[in-house]
Amino acid sequence: MFEKALKGGKLYWSWIAFLCIIILIGLASYSVQWKVGLGITGMSKEVSWGLYIANFTFLVGVAASAVVVALPTYIYNQHKFEKMTTLGEFLAVAAVSMCILFILVDLGRPMRVLHVLLYPSPNSVMFFDMIVLSGYALWNIIIAWYILSSRITNTEISWYVKVIIYLAIPWAISIHTVTAYIYSGLVARGMWMTALLAPRFLASAFAAGPSFLIIAAIVAKKYANFDVGKEAIEKVAQIVTFAMIVNLFFLGCELFVVFYSQHPEHLAHWTYLLFGLDGHNKLVPWIWTSIGLGIFAVLMLIHPTTRKNEQLLVFACILIFISIWIDKGLGLIVPGYVPSMIHTVVEYWPTMLETFISLGVWGVGLLIFTVLAKMTIGVFQDYPTEEEVKEMLEKEKEEVKEAVEEVAAAPTPTKEYVCELCGAVFTDLDECCEHAEKEHKIAKNACDMVCSEKR
Repeated sequence: MFEKALKGGKLYWSWIAFLCIIILIGLASYSVQWKVGLGITGMSKEVSWGLYIANFTFLVGVAASAVVVALPTYIYNQHKFEKMTTLGEFLAVAAVSMCILFILVDLGRPMRVLHVLLYPSPNSVMFFDMIVLSGYALWNIIIAWYILSSRITNTEISWYVKVIIYLAIPWAISIHTVTAYIYSGLVARGMWMTALLAPRFLASAFAAGPSFLIIAAIVAKKYANFDVGKEAIEKVAQIVTFAMIVNLFFLGCELFVVFYSQHPEHLAHWTYLLFGLDGHNKLVPWIWTSIGLGIFAVLMLIHPTTRKNEQLLVFACILIFISIWIDKGLGLIVPGYVPSMIHTVVEYWPTMLETFISLGVWGVGLLIFTVLAKMTIGVFQDYPTEEEVKEMLEKEKEEVKEAVEEVAAAPTPTKEYVCELCGAVFTDLDECCEHAEKEHKIAKNACDMVCSEKR
């Protein structure tokens, strides 16, 4: 099955080469961090979580979004979502892989993660977060692999795989809920200590992850001749629209509570984020860009015509992806530390090496997803089901029928006849013959001597 990922054109291998270069740059940057330590980042004792944890938080949501396409496929037996679902399962694998890598690079020394395994702390939310993330990655690998295997062997999915599928659906919701609890359970961080954080996480996850899936599906359709189905894309686009509306509504609720109640602890963090505090305003343009992109994308997607136009749909999904990355990334993590618990304002901004390391991790994730998606495309194309073969034949028949109807409906070119004696033009041979008899005294039965078809 994996050999299908080793076949591709110039565009495919150029993309693979580009990702490998990004990964090598990330590794070179990480080697500096390995030698020097986290001092090469922009983090400090005041802001101890930065770009690494921001990406981790965002990507947990991307991983959880696989449930959006899994529900209609497995619970409601809507098999037209099967192709999109398989891509979603592998996207979850790639996203969880990046989550784990971002945790490792944030630890400074990766072996420190062994403390979680050797000295488990059931009263720690991070302990449960590690369990749900690892389990979720394993579930998605098993599910996607068995889906492809069952297609190759033309057999039904085993009962125990179906049990894992049903288990993975609530598990997907739990991974982002547990991640939200890591922040909302911290009493000392006023910005995060809200019961609305978990619902905000889920709403944004169901907008960002499916947005990436739509982009990937349309790219695969254009460059790999892999069509997940128009209806599947339209349904997922509707989910993205509603989820983004709910996400913006939750954000509005949060802002109302903060600014109406004027609670000093909460107000200081949000004031820094939205307007700046004591002359410090690095994140202000970013968060307003996030809000603006989110609102603009929703206004685009509300209209059904936009959702049915693939180019506009991809553009709107890109805007949503960027908007949520800012909102759930730097827009969530950094303001939780600014101002500090002693009310000092120390700003954070990622360094160049920190950025390169993050890009390297993204390169690894995109490489994993690209290889798995290429494998998926190869299997679905080489092993179509009987229903898909019938659909392809019916589609070909419809195309042929439409072509015949177009030819039949095309106007028949009008013939013209010209009198060679005077040059008069007629649309009918009889008219030309009558003209020849009347004007040139030539009998009708001999009019072909002077009336010829105009070329």
